[in-house]
Amino acid sequence: MSTTTPAPPAAQAQTSAGTGVFAELVGQSAVVEQLRSAVASGMPTHAWLFTGPPGSGRSNAARAFAAALNCEQGGCGQCQSCRMVAAGAHPAVQLVSTENVTYRIDDVRELITTAQDRPQGYRWRVIVMEDADRMTERATNVLLKSIEEPPPQTVWVLCAPSPADVLVTIRSRCRPVSLRIPPTEEVAALLVSRDGLSAAEAEFSARISQNHIGVARRLAADPQARSRREQIVSLPLRVRSASGAVLAAAELVSMAQTDAEADSAVRLAQEQTALRRSLGLEPEEKIPAKLRSQFKRLEDDAARRAKRAVTDSLDRTLIDLTAAYRDVLSIKLGTGAELINQHLSSQLAELAEVLSPEQSLACLDALNAARVRITQNVPPTLAMEALMMQLIPRTRRR
Repeated sequence: MSTTTPAPPAAQAQTSAGTGVFAELVGQSAVVEQLRSAVASGMPTHAWLFTGPPGSGRSNAARAFAAALNCEQGGCGQCQSCRMVAAGAHPAVQLVSTENVTYRIDDVRELITTAQDRPQGYRWRVIVMEDADRMTERATNVLLKSIEEPPPQTVWVLCAPSPADVLVTIRSRCRPVSLRIPPTEEVAALLVSRDGLSAAEAEFSARISQNHIGVARRLAADPQARSRREQIVSLPLRVRSASGAVLAAAELVSMAQTDAEADSAVRLAQEQTALRRSLGLEPEEKIPAKLRSQFKRLEDDAARRAKRAVTDSLDRTLIDLTAAYRDVLSIKLGTGAELINQHLSSQLAELAEVLSPEQSLACLDALNAARVRITQNVPPTLAMEALMMQLIPRTRRR
């Protein structure tokens, strides 16, 4: 279990979500109104369940809610309390996620102990638990009593993709907050106002990210990330043989591992820099022997993150591939809908000539199955090879 990385600063420009800590919740006006009302009441529900698909902003919404609960102005985004939540450094707000496949029971017990502490000068102790769907049934049962009988001035905020991803015993005791994927135009408007993109760049990034704000920002800012995505989406469009499928699978896994290693190295360097600063060490100063264990712990944590990072990278890869095959099916059926990968329309049209509608649907089913497999300890290379073999066009259909 680890503290989550700091959230990016809230945008100063107004959006449909408003200003302050809720500024980045584009396309979520109903959710923002619900959370603002809870804050204004002075007596918010003690347990919440934030749900929504990847890219809906459920973690950002949970952070914003935690900040608003402890802000004198209901979430101004500018005061010290709001800034500390954004930096992941607020003493009364615990932002946690797991780098493992599941939360350990000891992780949950540690959170329950933290929940007993009074907020010490702040309004509420807020525990934001990302990936609540990664709790085992045993871990959930350990948490249940604290959810049922919460300590005074403690608010639990659990995050999961859907209500069905947490046990009904937890779900029934939490107030639901349901987020949706924001519209393309609102994500694009945020990228223009906050990140200074042109309207065309923002629209393109929003569309190919399928309106996932974080992914859209990364694709807009990082040419290498855009290039890797193009490679990923184009790979299966060229696969026509078993040998090509094996090579494509190896390339996808290699790209995922490279991305994961690069992200891990950057994060470890940031954590080491922050630890040096907190210990009063200069950037190049030799680490005293008595402090080496703390740096070793960071390295061990980074190593444990590696497997999860590869899994997350592969999952994003499969989401991008799913979008490509949806485009193929749309072309095949002549729906006239705008393609997510409009810039690859000629390649997609060629594949649509090869596949029947039934085969396109079978490819989408294979992609969904692969997403499940990579979360079930199936070796990544094996899962990707099985997928690529299923994506080979079997017969030519006009």
